[in-house]
Amino acid sequence: MTSEEKKDIYTMLEKASCWAYGYDSPTFKDDDILFEDDVYEYIETQEQIPQDAESTNLKPEQISTAEEEISKLEILANKISSCTNCVLSRSRNSTVPGEGVENPFVLVIGEAPGEEDNITGKPFSGQEGQLLDKMLAAISLSRSTNTYITNLVKCTTPRERSPMQDEVSACQGFLQAQIHTLKPKFILAMGRMAMQCLADTSRGMNAVRGQWLSWNKIPMMATFHPSSLIHDPRLKAPAWEDLKKFKERLLEESPEYAKEFFMQAK
Repeated sequence: MTSEEKKDIYTMLEKASCWAYGYDSPTFKDDDILFEDDVYEYIETQEQIPQDAESTNLKPEQISTAEEEISKLEILANKISSCTNCVLSRSRNSTVPGEGVENPFVLVIGEAPGEEDNITGKPFSGQEGQLLDKMLAAISLSRSTNTYITNLVKCTTPRERSPMQDEVSACQGFLQAQIHTLKPKFILAMGRMAMQCLADTSRGMNAVRGQWLSWNKIPMMATFHPSSLIHDPRLKAPAWEDLKKFKERLLEESPEYAKEFFMQAK
């Protein structure tokens, strides 16, 4: 949806609200709202490959795609950094789009950046991140070699609370664009909210953890968030069982991962 379409809808709703009240609606007080085009449309338009070689003053073999000149993830990160779609943008120090490799075996999706992430601009950079890195390393995964890590929302929440539904919705386009761009072979959802949002379910973590789900036909498994393991060490054992199941399917269905796994095991 374009910014103009959003503005038209907003204006229509404002007029309807004023009509219902019989005077200026107290619900619509901010006349300076900045509407933006949906991020997915933005990414698609930024990827266009020149069709006319002469118009670029380059020989056909010299024409580079936009992906070669500037990565899709960098374009997306720039878009995220200027986002003001929800209240979280007002208190952030920095946005936290994600970190890892392109075309990863696994996309790890948490809930929201922590306070330290808000400073570094990198996801899972504090104590929770150290634990997550150990969990991934135990099954031969790493953000530096074969994994990409991100969150449902890209800004830190107040007092590191779970993100609100409207905040998740505001960032949904960014996450979908990331998944579309990264094309992971598997998704690992960390925490109840990540699991519920991605699987579109209201079931609790204990009801679905360690089971195979899917997001748009991408195999997905959910397990406990590292923060839950820190607060309750008893959850480490079931989380390890989930990771072992996750590893087994990776070995079965991803030859590249299997090769890397057994190379590390030597």
